[in-house]
Amino acid sequence: MEFDPTRPIYLQIMEEVKKRAVRGDYSVGEQLPSVRDMASQMGVNPNTMSRAYQELEREGFLHTRRGEGSFLTHETERVEQERTALAQAACTAFIAQLRDLAFDAARTSRLLRQVEEEVNEDGDR
Repeated sequence: MEFDPTRPIYLQIMEEVKKRAVRGDYSVGEQLPSVRDMASQMGVNPNTMSRAYQELEREGFLHTRRGEGSFLTHETERVEQERTALAQAACTAFIAQLRDLAFDAARTSRLLRQVEEEVNEDGDR
């Protein structure tokens, strides 16, 4: 995984775990890889991975069973809330970038129609 050097790595790992969950890479209630295995997969120090898991647990996105491992929340609604939050964050960033490029309403509307067409094409596959 490539990391943005301007943001803490553990936060980026948390986002990646959440993205994997909302995409369905991890099922609700599924056991996640151990801290060491996930750290190896992502190319980070196990301490960094441990912090990401701890923060995800604090947020209620994971829960840990002593001696068994870490599990994604059993709450489908919690995963859906995260899907919405991630989409809203993407929209906020998109809007900021359009403003930075001085897009007016007409150009933005054309661009959004193009995005909608591409999303619909992907859904038809």
